[in-house]
Amino acid sequence: MKRVGLIICAMLVAASAGAAKVAKGPVDHVNVHMGTALKGEGGTAPFVGVPHAMTNFMAQTRENKMGTMAYVYDDSNIMGLMATHQPTVWMGDYGYMSLMPQCSDEVRPLPDDRKLPFVHDKEKATPYYYSVDMQAAEGRIRAELTAVNRAAIMRFTFPKKAVQRLVLQGINLNPALGDWCNDYGPRLKKMRGWVKVDLERNEIVGYNPDRQSAQIGPETPNFKGYFVVRFDRKLTGYGTWNCDSVFRGRDEQLGTRMGAFVEFAAKEGTTVTAQVGTSFISVEQARANLDKEVAGAGFDAVCTQTRDAWNDVLSKMSVETDNSDDKAVFYTALYHNYLFPRDFSEDGRYYSAMDDKVHEGLSYNDFSLWDTFRATHPLMTLLEPTLTGNWITGLLNMYKEGGWLPMWPNPSYTNIMIATHADAVIADAYMKGIRNYDVRLAYEAMRKDAMVPPDCETQRRYGDRDRWTAYESRAGASFYHTIGYVPDDRTAESVSRTLEYAVDDWCIAQVALDLNKVDDYNALMRWSQNYHNQYNKEKGFMLPRRYDGSWIDLNDHDRHGLTEGSKWTYLFCVMHDVPGMIEMMGGNEAFARKLDQNFEGGHYRHDNEPGHHYIYLYDYCGQPRKTQELVRKHVRENYRNAPDGFNGNDDCGQMSAWYLFSVMGFYPVTPASNIFALGAPQFKRVTIDITSPKTGATHTLTIEAKGLSEDNCHVAGVSVDGVALEGNFITYDQLLNAGNITFTMTR
Repeated sequence: MKRVGLIICAMLVAASAGAAKVAKGPVDHVNVHMGTALKGEGGTAPFVGVPHAMTNFMAQTRENKMGTMAYVYDDSNIMGLMATHQPTVWMGDYGYMSLMPQCSDEVRPLPDDRKLPFVHDKEKATPYYYSVDMQAAEGRIRAELTAVNRAAIMRFTFPKKAVQRLVLQGINLNPALGDWCNDYGPRLKKMRGWVKVDLERNEIVGYNPDRQSAQIGPETPNFKGYFVVRFDRKLTGYGTWNCDSVFRGRDEQLGTRMGAFVEFAAKEGTTVTAQVGTSFISVEQARANLDKEVAGAGFDAVCTQTRDAWNDVLSKMSVETDNSDDKAVFYTALYHNYLFPRDFSEDGRYYSAMDDKVHEGLSYNDFSLWDTFRATHPLMTLLEPTLTGNWITGLLNMYKEGGWLPMWPNPSYTNIMIATHADAVIADAYMKGIRNYDVRLAYEAMRKDAMVPPDCETQRRYGDRDRWTAYESRAGASFYHTIGYVPDDRTAESVSRTLEYAVDDWCIAQVALDLNKVDDYNALMRWSQNYHNQYNKEKGFMLPRRYDGSWIDLNDHDRHGLTEGSKWTYLFCVMHDVPGMIEMMGGNEAFARKLDQNFEGGHYRHDNEPGHHYIYLYDYCGQPRKTQELVRKHVRENYRNAPDGFNGNDDCGQMSAWYLFSVMGFYPVTPASNIFALGAPQFKRVTIDITSPKTGATHTLTIEAKGLSEDNCHVAGVSVDGVALEGNFITYDQLLNAGNITFTMTR
């Protein structure tokens, strides 16, 4: 069996003489470059590591920051192999480090000086293995990478007789990268990274206290990303560097843009292997993670282990198609949904950025909740109910340590985006019977979100990416509770807040009713109707209102009072009470006409999340054929097997989860309702392994589209295990118990 692993990894590097063919697994269809180009702004990266890895490893083509990933397909140079924790393009990295091979006579430490050109034809990228050939003046250097959860192995092959040097960057506070959302001033004053060359252990150790999103979160004096880098060959030279100053023979360095370098004797071979361990607890824990995960295993064994881990989770769904591009998009979408949130626990302990301390227990981080509550988390309740409950435990630990459920932890609180959609995630899981967490504490945390306004919220507008003052929670909640909406002259993004707070209130209300919290239920359901107060019947849109009740009119492109969109983007955002919204807008025919205007007028933006359920709203007003047509249109227009294959930021899996639900033929419009709106399947057969949260048993649900063709994109009928389904919806219980869902397709 070990020999199979060697063959698999060798096949990725080159066609080995006499190597047996190994059957493709699901992971071999994944295109990790999908979404990495500037065009499309997919915000993804070619990460290497196991599902939900604590640390992602990848090639670095540019200096990253909030707004820029460390790898961009358009770039033509490599700066290093990086240990990164940046989850998506508009959130920051933290606790990072990188390692870069070098052949030059002089040490060139800074990214722009050490970078080397490459071409994609000489690059191999998978979730479990990465390699690239870089062209130095002295000859070709090959870098290879495989990784597990908290550790990686990097292998470098140098030209014969050339200098063999590895340059480690431990922190990179580059003020030249400053812009409107990246203020380096406070970090330059307070943060210092540290590295030390340990000759006895043949290692470089260090820590990086940088959080690129520090300005939008609370201070965390004890936060550090620790690392240990262990080499397989004896060091023959070493030193440190700080900015552009090099200190040969020095073994320790502090600084804001610094690192170390090590050198090896060319006569002893051309290949150097570095094992990298990471931790948020200590250097000792980073070394323990290294020893546990990669030490003694060997490059090929680690590669095979990670490949197997990906095949295990990606085999939970399958698609029947002869189109290799469609298969790549399908499995890449599923891959993206197994990247985040990241595992933050280390041998039963974890560092919490909520109270800046180390605790015992479970921890997960990098929840993009404003995005992922819509489809990613509902998808994972089907595939991974136990893991979903563990994530909720992680969120509740943050509540215990910081006083609130987080909105977008990275890794501490940030006031990125709006509303408290951890409420919707927890409520959706609870209503599906997922209970492997402290239910009492979960309700307490959700209730606080709904009932308790944040401190000083009437004195602050809480604009997007404002410098940190306090946790935002539901800014404007006291107005929302009293006058029935968030006033635009008191709180930023007022329209979006009112609408999204109403969604979360409805979700919490479902749990309150099940727990017999009748008074809470009544209050929450009353507030969930506040969306009516944001609708201007004369103009036919959700519009901003001042505290005195007066309205602010907007043109089609104005984003005033709205989150990442226009008045069209938020017009149909009442996902928790679609029948009530339809009635408010004049009934089925009037509502359908408005939907038509949205899609036919080019107002629909699939590249951002608020409108992801809009295509399915035709189901609610008696025109499901339009839903079926639009599903096909937007699946094809917005998802392609290419570096620019995402039309918009994938946002930690949400864009991908929309695709997966849509090609299966149903979508979770309303979290915590256990109801899915039907669409139209896009493949002849899709299977999904659904696990019962109550019994733990897993069964395979097969979704068939009989008669599906280029012409047949509409649904003539749906049956569940041979019994005709009435209406345009299917329930969670039906999915949980069905063996076969058959769509009969027609013109």
